[in-house]
Amino acid sequence: MEPVERVVPHFQEQLEQLKARLLEMGGLAEEEVRLATKGLVDRDHALIARVLSGDDPLNALHMEIDHRCFTLLALHQPMAADLRAIVAAVKINTDLERVGDLAVNIAEAAVRYATHPPVKKLIDIPRMASIAQSMLRDALDAFVRSDMALAQRVLDEDDKLDDLKTQIFRELLTYMLQDPSTIEPALDLVLVSRHLERIGDHATNIAEDVIFIVSARDVRHHAADAGL
Repeated sequence: MEPVERVVPHFQEQLEQLKARLLEMGGLAEEEVRLATKGLVDRDHALIARVLSGDDPLNALHMEIDHRCFTLLALHQPMAADLRAIVAAVKINTDLERVGDLAVNIAEAAVRYATHPPVKKLIDIPRMASIAQSMLRDALDAFVRSDMALAQRVLDEDDKLDDLKTQIFRELLTYMLQDPSTIEPALDLVLVSRHLERIGDHATNIAEDVIFIVSARDVRHHAADAGL
């Protein structure tokens, strides 16, 4: 009986599998951000603990996706847009892994915050989290669909996060000046707002990579002038 030859998947099929795994990783990272923020707002120790102990699946996907990227580069030596897509996938993979790390940072701040009386009703931080999650989801959709218009929308959303972070800082500063006992928990809320802003920055990085893949233009330092 002749040996059965192992069929190596076609390059485009492997590339689609890579994109699917990136979407899966993005979903995990987005869920970690959601849980961490909800744990903070609800002072829910169980949710916070889930985030603090749930980093392993993200880390495993991070390693797997890197391996897929390097295998595609080594076996197929792609050119032009396909090469840009794989190089961008390596960068996006790192962005998503860091989003997971930032979710853990939010959960750690939530642990500290829960040991103090609430400083105020948390409204703007959940808004920031919702915008950051939406940006991340849209950026990954733009990557999978090579959608430059959607990528540009992600870039345009970044100003909203910056404005909310500034608003949160000013409001919390007022609380800290009026009541020194609020300083420690208020500073943790400031940190959370910075972590959420950084998540938006990672979504922006992904959107910029999409524009680079599709058009071969680097808009990292002049995103507002992308001319889309």
